[in-house]
Amino acid sequence: MATTNHTANTTQHDVIVVMVPLPAQGHLHQFLELARRLSSTHNIPVYYVSTAAHVRQAQSRARGWDPLNTPNLSFSEFSVSFDVPPPNPDASIKFPSQLVPAFNSSLQLREPVAELVNNLSSKARKVVVLHDFLTSWTVQDVPKIPNTECYCFHTVSAFLIFSYIWDAARQPVPSEAEVVLKQIPSQEGCNSPEVDEFAKKQVQARVFGVGNIFCTSRVIDQLYLDLIEKTYVKDFKHWALGPFNPVEIPIPTPDAEKNRHYSLEWLDKQPENSVIFVSFGSTTSLSEEEIKELAKGLEQSEQRFIWVLRDADKGDIFSGDIRKYQLPEGYEERVAERGIVLRDWTPQLEILGHVATGGFMSHCGWNSCMESISMGVPIAAWPMHSDQPRNALFITKGLRIGISVRDWEKRNEVVPAETIEKVVKTLMASPEGEEMKKRATELKEAVKLSVMDGGIAYKEMESFVAHITI
Repeated sequence: MATTNHTANTTQHDVIVVMVPLPAQGHLHQFLELARRLSSTHNIPVYYVSTAAHVRQAQSRARGWDPLNTPNLSFSEFSVSFDVPPPNPDASIKFPSQLVPAFNSSLQLREPVAELVNNLSSKARKVVVLHDFLTSWTVQDVPKIPNTECYCFHTVSAFLIFSYIWDAARQPVPSEAEVVLKQIPSQEGCNSPEVDEFAKKQVQARVFGVGNIFCTSRVIDQLYLDLIEKTYVKDFKHWALGPFNPVEIPIPTPDAEKNRHYSLEWLDKQPENSVIFVSFGSTTSLSEEEIKELAKGLEQSEQRFIWVLRDADKGDIFSGDIRKYQLPEGYEERVAERGIVLRDWTPQLEILGHVATGGFMSHCGWNSCMESISMGVPIAAWPMHSDQPRNALFITKGLRIGISVRDWEKRNEVVPAETIEKVVKTLMASPEGEEMKKRATELKEAVKLSVMDGGIAYKEMESFVAHITI
């Protein structure tokens, strides 16, 4: 059963966009930000489609704008049932297997999505369906519907996509790409068997549409976008429409100032570039031993820090209790002068954009990488699963704006406090760290210029909008 919150006015437009994200935070967020741009800036009606639980999740985690009060943006939510197991911080593979039932719930949307698109196609000259690669199975019937076009939205970098292409066929590449690609880590341990099975289903139902969209910028990924374009047929299009996050943190309004997160007030009191932000995203759970070593390493580093210590998301974030992790007794009191531990959902972009933040210890989920790049913050790369090991390689060896916490081959070993201490000191208080910060700042400025009127990212979005509205 579907519920649609209507703000789109299809009678005034001849093109409608339908978005079908994978029900996982990083994917939901990127689709929602693109929906915002298309509906608000370009005045195109957009229908954002997911399960009821995941539409609510996307809406609740939007920051700085109200999705329910955005012109031309509608939500089509479908009530489906799925199991909601808790995260397992002691699993041998860090992939968040607790999310797989939610992923599988998207398979129930095949008929509802086809019905929605079929209905919209009778009201518009063209319906443009933007789908996640991991919702290919869900949208497989769309190409049969009149007046439709499909585009695959890759919520990752072009480097990542090309690394898989290169894995399969080691064609010659420029030397600057080859030196990075030859260091690609093994896929072993990246995914669980359950998600591999889910991914196979998507590959089998792959929709060969009109073009690809990437969550990246040509400022960041031009080399690998060029290489990807050479592997496709001539008429297949590619757009790099990122970053989807703001590249500047706006000055808060008086009302926003009243509701400012307490972490930002704490940062106001710290020196410039003195704080390392430690967060492993919405899908990672740490074991008690990992928490103990990380706590010890941060304390021994004697650097200022903000540490987000919260449980990984469940498939339905509104269901059940959230596990609260315990730190060593007296820890927060001992580090109170130079560190705070957060256990709630935090304003990551605002923290990264604060002048006091000088480093980011991250799992290297691509959203986090893009936010860190946009804010000019170098990264201590600690990948956990999925695309993260390859993202970490791109950050540390491709863009050279980060340092590795541990080799992927040692993923089953607990990272000792001494290693964490050394990495933090290198990133935050060494000439090597200064060089990373300098490169990160230069990349930030390039990204900022790219989104301005006439910039390469601005032109890329204009090109995409022109293409879908032809």
